[in-house]
Amino acid sequence: MLNRLDSRESGNQAAVGGPPAKAAGPVRLGRKTKDLVKQIAPGEIAVIRHRNIDRIAAEDLVASGIRTVLNNEPSSDDKYPNRGPLMLVEAGIRLVDFPDDDLFTLLSDGDTVELRGPRLFRDGVLVATGVEQVLGDLEQRLAAQEEQIHHALAAFAENTVEHIREEGELLSGNIDLPETRTDFRDRHVLIVVRGPNYKRDLKALGAYIRDVKPILVGVDGGADAIRDAGHRPDMILGDMDSATDRTLKSGAEVIVHGYADGRAPGRQRLLDLGVEHTVLPSVGTSQDVAMLIAYEKGADLIVTVGAHFNLIEFLDKDRDGMSSTFLTRLRIGEVLIDAKGVSRLYSPGLSAGPLLLFLGAFLVLLVIVVLSSPSLADLADLIWLKLEIWLGF
Repeated sequence: MLNRLDSRESGNQAAVGGPPAKAAGPVRLGRKTKDLVKQIAPGEIAVIRHRNIDRIAAEDLVASGIRTVLNNEPSSDDKYPNRGPLMLVEAGIRLVDFPDDDLFTLLSDGDTVELRGPRLFRDGVLVATGVEQVLGDLEQRLAAQEEQIHHALAAFAENTVEHIREEGELLSGNIDLPETRTDFRDRHVLIVVRGPNYKRDLKALGAYIRDVKPILVGVDGGADAIRDAGHRPDMILGDMDSATDRTLKSGAEVIVHGYADGRAPGRQRLLDLGVEHTVLPSVGTSQDVAMLIAYEKGADLIVTVGAHFNLIEFLDKDRDGMSSTFLTRLRIGEVLIDAKGVSRLYSPGLSAGPLLLFLGAFLVLLVIVVLSSPSLADLADLIWLKLEIWLGF
């Protein structure tokens, strides 16, 4: 066992080209990365269990301010080009995988540990040895993954065909939707999902939201993004595992997305909070259901922020259910547009504030020019005299 550990450590040292780096601090464990990033402090070491770290998880970990991540799963299993591990390392975060050790059994929240290269110590005792993820290796792996993308595409296509057999109602129209107090008829609808660049894209749509006033639908944590951007969600839909209590109590219409068999684990949380809600059992993901509600209720245009838009984003979710999102997009068709397209196509008109500011600056500049030129000053006096005569002063 010791020989195996020594060889793995020397291999990691060679990969980084020097002595093993050290890091120390208390650990914070989280089986769900999206929950962990809400609790962890910058000085702590994150312990996660996240196979194939996706872009959203990487962005959240970087934003949390931590410097070290210990992953109890392979950060990439080479099934598709997942950029998450590379994003972490490029941001200066150390990433060490521990696929052979159960860190959630070996460690507890608050334990102070020291990472010497890929070796993890607690109170000077070796706990586990992992595999350091380094920049050069990750870049090479990503390039190799991109060359083999056709395998992932074939698997995704096969899974989509299976979903067409099992969830044909996504295309056939046989979906029983509840009555909603939100009126979607002939309105623009903006659906916000925790997805790639969702905060940045939502910010870019500020003028669109101000001028068009679309219905704002937050899918789980997307509802918090709407509030953080200074708006209030009209509807919150999802399994209720990401939105904060404060947002759920904001007065928005709340719909719990349950399983097709009627189970809705997220309902209990709303009962505990005393929030009025509706349960909607349905196949597919919560973002699928949000799109379908808006579409079936007569929305004129559906704009998505953070929704999964291409093959890599579908694969990043690493679950079979993403095929339903592909089917949903086929059903909705031209009514659906991604936020990136809106920010490029929508050109807001000039509002009164900037226009008045421009006119004021122009008048100040004109006065300066007139006063600095004797000939223009004489012309201005003549014009003013004519105005006095015309107005009878």
